[in-house]
Amino acid sequence: MSKTFHRVAITILLVAITFSGFRQQEPPKIKWITIQEAYTLHKKKPKKFVIDVYTDWCGWCKVMDSKTFTNPAVIDYVNQNYYAVKLNAEQREDILLGADKFSFVEQGNGRGYHQLAAKLMNNQLSYPTTVFLDEKMGMIQPIAGYLEANAFHQIITFIGGNHFKKEAFEQFKATTYAKTYTAKL
Repeated sequence: MSKTFHRVAITILLVAITFSGFRQQEPPKIKWITIQEAYTLHKKKPKKFVIDVYTDWCGWCKVMDSKTFTNPAVIDYVNQNYYAVKLNAEQREDILLGADKFSFVEQGNGRGYHQLAAKLMNNQLSYPTTVFLDEKMGMIQPIAGYLEANAFHQIITFIGGNHFKKEAFEQFKATTYAKTYTAKL
């Protein structure tokens, strides 16, 4: 009985070792960082920012998280071309970017907004809002509202590839995007 037990144990161990390399990998995800982390990285290597301005109570923010930000083409393009930032528009912690300090603004009844979120959204508090900054941290465009994966991919490639500097978005979608990116989605 002891020999049988050892054989079974060795067999189980060999099977476990063999299949341990076949563990299911985590699906790829956008590498979200804080605005402070992006600011620090930006000083070493300038890159565009895509900032997801959200709130914990926002239903469409959650839909973007579960549908748009899980699309493989979106994940790949964002991770390669942007510093991806998540910014809670109602966070209470101060944010220090260089010499600039941004704080939570209390509006009563426990509600309020963060100054940085308001600044990034041109004081138009709407959630979700996706904000794009250039390599010098200058404003390119805030875009309010839910964006499904295909529309979001069109926008991130339009801005990420600097197409916005040379052609209108509608022209980009009809020509450049249609030829280059459609097959990826």
